[in-house]
Amino acid sequence: MKKISNNRFIVSAKVGSKGQIVIPVEAREMFNIKSGDTLMVLGDKKRGLALMKDDIFYQLMEKKKWVMF
Repeated sequence: MKKISNNRFIVSAKVGSKGQIVIPVEAREMFNIKSGDTLMVLGDKKRGLALMKDDIFYQLMEKKKWVMF
């Protein structure tokens, strides 16, 4: 893990044979991700992938601050 600041870090995760990744503990702690939580996988072919907790995603959608496609 490379810590960039108190709010940012870079860490790698390998994709397993079933397409699964392990979210590093630093990320789980920073974003309060617990076992059983649901994450949204957002993808853009040019910009890449992003993970977001589903409750945050739906809050953003309700506020109409998120532009989809």
